[in-house]
Formats: sequence, C-alpha cells, structure tokens
Amino acid sequence: MSSTLFRRRTALLTAGFAAAASLALTACGTGENTGAQHTPNTAADTRAAASGTDSVVTVAKSNRSTTTSKTATASKGTKGTKGTKASKRTKASSAAVTCTGANTKVTAQTVTRPLNHMLLTVKNTGSKTCYLYGYPALRFQDAQAVPPVVEDSQPQAVTTLGPGQSGYAGVNLSSADGSGTGGYTAKTLSVIFQNRDLDFIGSGVKVPLPSKGTYIDSSLRTTYWLSDPQDAINW
Repeated sequence: MSSTLFRRRTALLTAGFAAAASLALTACGTGENTGAQHTPNTAADTRAAASGTDSVVTVAKSNRSTTTSKTATASKGTKGTKGTKASKRTKASSAAVTCTGANTKVTAQTVTRPLNHMLLTVKNTGSKTCYLYGYPALRFQDAQAVPPVVEDSQPQAVTTLGPGQSGYAGVNLSSADGSGTGGYTAKTLSVIFQNRDLDFIGSGVKVPLPSKGTYIDSSLRTTYWLSDPQDAINW
C-alpha cells in the first residue's frame, strides 16, 4: 500500500512539472512574437513621421521662395513707378522757360478805376510753359530810373503761364490828389523782364501807349506779376 501511494505522488509531481514547463514555453513564445511585431511598427511610424516632417519643410521653403519672389517683384514695380514719376517731373521742369519778350506779347490798358492806373497784360504766345518772375521794370520815355515795386503785392509763388495764358501787373501812374512831383506825359514805354535770379534781362519790349501819351509823376510804381487782373489793378 505504501508503494502504491508513492507511485501516485510521483506521477502527480511529474504531471505538475510538465504543466509548468508547458506554460513557461507558451509565455516565452508570446513575448517573442509581441516584440517582433512591435519593432516594425515603430520603424514604420518613425519613417512616416520623418516623411511628414520633410514635406512640411519642403512646403515651408516653397512658401518662403514664393513670398520672396513676390516681394522682389513688388519692389521692382514700386521703383519703376517712382522712376516714371520722377522722369515726368524732370521733363515738365526742363520744358518750362522764362517769360521774355520772345515768347510773350505785352499790352498796356488804362483803366477808369482806380484813377490814374494802368494794367499791363503779358500773354504767353509760345508753345512751352513760362515763368513770369518778379516784377516788370518800366521805362517811360527816356527815364533812367526804374519805378519802385509795391512789396505787399508779391505773390506766394511765381506766376506761371501755360501756352495762351496771361499774367498781369498794375501800374500806379500818378497821384490822385496831385501831390506827386516831376510829372510829364510819356509817349513810349518799354517793359523789361526778370530771370530766375531776379536780374533784369534784355533791352525791354516796346509797348504801345495811347496816342496822346500817358501822364506820370513821382508816384509811379508797379506791382509784381500776378495771375489775377483784379488783384493787380487794386493795389
């Protein structure tokens, strides 16, 4: 009976060891398969991430290149526009000339109001814009001195005449109350222009006067060249 009991225990122990060994092998097999499957997935994920990063970098570089190209093009366009405007201003400036007797016609007209006043009119007869600088130097008869100018009549900007346009100067011929001295009747008049430096240029343009002449005295004076005849005559 003891022998039979021993055999039964030995058989149970052997079966237990066999079952434990089988479980251990199964666990090892499962671990190896899990590790083998995980590694390829990790590598694939890494490659995919790397590929995605490369795509983002490429797109970013492309965007920067496009932006730089557009900026350069816009910059060139702006410079071209500025160059065109500057060129137009330069051409316009170089086209304008000084108003002289060669490109204008000067006339003199006596007026009833104010008393003893005359209006000088200068018309641009040329094909270019001209600048009517300063004021006219007036030489009545054989007078050597140039009449003074009314300083308060100076315009804020040089009077500019386009082709066909006119400028004006008012002339106070004599005192209205008879207080002037050295009066006489002048038969001739010459008008001398000024240049940009306000120097009087040329020998003057002869301007017809009324046949009976024009009376002048020590009150004689003139305004600057102006663009409005009323402004000129009211000084």
